[in-house]
Amino acid sequence: RSTLFPYTTLFRSASIDFGKIFKDLLRHKRLYFIVLPVAFVLAAIYSLSLPNYYTCKVTLVPEMGGSKSGGSLAGLASSFGISLGGSSSGGDAIGPMLYPDLMNSTDFKTSLFPIPVTIEGDKDKGEPDRTMSYYDYLAKEQKAPWWGSAKKALFSIFKSAAPEPVEVPVDNFRLTPQQAGIAGAINSKVVCDVDKKTNVITINVTDQDPVICATMADSVKTRLQKFITDYRTSKVRVDLEFNEKLYAETKARYDRARRLYAEFSDANQDIILESVRQRQTELENDMQLQYNAFTQVAAQLLAAKAKVQQETPAFTTLQSATVPVLKAGPKRAQMCLIFLFLAFLGTTAWILYKEDDLKPLLGLS
Repeated sequence: RSTLFPYTTLFRSASIDFGKIFKDLLRHKRLYFIVLPVAFVLAAIYSLSLPNYYTCKVTLVPEMGGSKSGGSLAGLASSFGISLGGSSSGGDAIGPMLYPDLMNSTDFKTSLFPIPVTIEGDKDKGEPDRTMSYYDYLAKEQKAPWWGSAKKALFSIFKSAAPEPVEVPVDNFRLTPQQAGIAGAINSKVVCDVDKKTNVITINVTDQDPVICATMADSVKTRLQKFITDYRTSKVRVDLEFNEKLYAETKARYDRARRLYAEFSDANQDIILESVRQRQTELENDMQLQYNAFTQVAAQLLAAKAKVQQETPAFTTLQSATVPVLKAGPKRAQMCLIFLFLAFLGTTAWILYKEDDLKPLLGLS
């Protein structure tokens, strides 16, 4: 039975009267002359109501290994007998595949709120440039289609007048509704993608202003590098702070022991009493012990600094941020063609349904 299925299908398709279908469509050609222009006008109104937007792309490559990082400092530290350990096999604390998740985190998105951006004024009209935070720009300066403003105005009729919102400090644990909305807008405007084969990081920033688009692309790249650097060096920086504190303490003890020894020796140069010599020897031994501890801690501090340098990732920028010249969208011509195509298909389906031509096409009796 399965072998006969193609032939039965061919037999059924042969029973379709394509001439009748063409005549039916031709008889309703006036409907096309009405629907298609209306669809074109609606598509034009819709596409022209959408604000223009621009896209800026930045690409960079992160360091994928730390075996050669901080080579000179590591060599200098090894001269004091300090081994950095694990430098040859250590990997990234956070891999490039996690960078998009990092950029989608609330901490990262809220860190973009205070970035200053500048809206260029119309020089012909003598308008000055305006500088504000990225948060205020997204909250107050974004253009919206006319139906968005109409919807907001309609909803405002049924809502009581709300008081002017008071600026609330950003708390990542509990964002205000407006702050959460701005973070969601950033999530759609700032997109990070990582090539699994080459580990090339691509940051795409979309905005209605080309200058702000390039500004934010460069700022996002800088913030991402800072986030990764802080994450990877967090533990070694804690070790460095501890060694710096220990260094200061041992240096203070050594300076005190050295000062006591010098003062005692200067005050008892001509005295040959055995108790005086014994006390001088004790002070000298204590100074030597403090000196040994000081030199050991100094070597550990040098190794800690080398470790911070080793764990600090390097980024190579392949494409820097530039102000886009051409808009990325909306693609109004493509929208109009899609509208016309859908209107044509819908009109054709309606005519075939009205003339009862769909049953033969669908193989129905």
